[in-house]
Amino acid sequence: MFDSLSGRLDGIFAKLRGRGRLSERDVEEVAREIRQALLEADVNVKVARSFIERVKSRAIGTDIREALNPAQQIIKIVHEELVSALGGETGKLAVSSKPPTVILLAGLQGSGKTTQAAKLAKLLKSQGRHPLLVGADLQRLAAVEQLRVLANRIDVPFFSEGADPVAVSRAALDEAARLGRNYVIVDTAGRLQIDDTLMAELKAVREAVQSHNTLLVIDAMTGQESVNVAVAFDEAIGIDGVILTKIDGDARGGAALSVKEVLGKPILYAGTGEKLDEFEVFHPDRMAGRILGMGDVMSLIEKAEQTFDQDQKDRAEQIMRDGEFTLEDFLGQLRSVKKMGPLQNVIGMMPGIPKEMKNADIDERELGRVEAIICSMTAEERLKPALINGSRRSRIAAGSGTTTVAVNNLLKQFGAMQQMMKQMGVMGKVMQKKAKKGSKKGSRVTPKGTKPIAGKPNFGGLGRPGDFGDLSGLGDFGDLLGPK
Repeated sequence: MFDSLSGRLDGIFAKLRGRGRLSERDVEEVAREIRQALLEADVNVKVARSFIERVKSRAIGTDIREALNPAQQIIKIVHEELVSALGGETGKLAVSSKPPTVILLAGLQGSGKTTQAAKLAKLLKSQGRHPLLVGADLQRLAAVEQLRVLANRIDVPFFSEGADPVAVSRAALDEAARLGRNYVIVDTAGRLQIDDTLMAELKAVREAVQSHNTLLVIDAMTGQESVNVAVAFDEAIGIDGVILTKIDGDARGGAALSVKEVLGKPILYAGTGEKLDEFEVFHPDRMAGRILGMGDVMSLIEKAEQTFDQDQKDRAEQIMRDGEFTLEDFLGQLRSVKKMGPLQNVIGMMPGIPKEMKNADIDERELGRVEAIICSMTAEERLKPALINGSRRSRIAAGSGTTTVAVNNLLKQFGAMQQMMKQMGVMGKVMQKKAKKGSKKGSRVTPKGTKPIAGKPNFGGLGRPGDFGDLSGLGDFGDLLGPK
């Protein structure tokens, strides 16, 4: 969604690199270009003006640190102001002291309320909660049936009886108590435009269920107009937070950057794709990092934690420890990466990845071809790629429906990865020896210039943020996909 804005900001910051210092005139020029970039991204005019004033006052004021060069100074300030504009801290649902916690979803027709209701239920279920989906959208044809189908798909109870949305919603509370459900998600009716009938119905439903969270579902593709819709809903019924949908599309990002400052309510969740698991908690700091091309390591780690099973994590840790990496290991990790979602999104979360690679048009089918090549090998060949001679390459190419050139490219790039793993294994053994030696002296050894990160999630056994420093060298991974 922020590709256009990210590209503009990257170009602006590139002009600053190499400058020894920033004058007030330089700051004015940069501020003017950033303001233009924000307006082109369909950011609310007042929000853009306020954002730029804050950046200018800090850049010209006392926030400048001599340890940073001009580009770093501006990027740091812009990043912090972006985090503030996007909401500051990560928002949370209000939880009732006496279950169930009721979540009411509102929004215009076509914003994706019904799908987001199922996505939210799936996310809550993955967190150990017990949601109940309620179909109170009795205006749109098949809305109730759609939610029923989605509920069955994610194995969550569903309730909808009668023709009165208020009665349905009220009865859903009794059903939740009967089933022992601690969250109730009510999908309400929408309209093509805001009208008094819609607002009156929403007010009645909200009062009937005494909702603890009234969330407005906003389509990011509608741009700045979505902010006007949010204000109208808030004034009419009062909302507690926002779910932003379709942020994986080509929307320019104006809604995300405007809604918190204009509305004063946080963006709690974001729909990142069409699948039911493409839905995540909205973290302002992580989104700001994506906008500025800094990546999003924590979200990447969380996705990996959800995707890699315990056996894969244990094997990954063994690889890092011993430096033994086979094509069988690579195949398993490739399949896990595919489960993490579109490869373009995964690459976008990696810090240090070149802009050209992030913007590259990656054909997901190439992953299937790589998988087919490895699957066409025998178990022995996967463990010992050195056995693959000319005749075997021809057989593998024929079996995978590719060419010997593609097989050669894969083996060449895998050889480089294997060598890197061996080197990391050697480094790991050296560190283990140092640690043992240090423990005998009653001290603990850590790599120079780093500190242990306690309690942070492990990236499928592949380490923690910062363990490997600059990840820009991972750009060679794209070469594994071969020519398109």
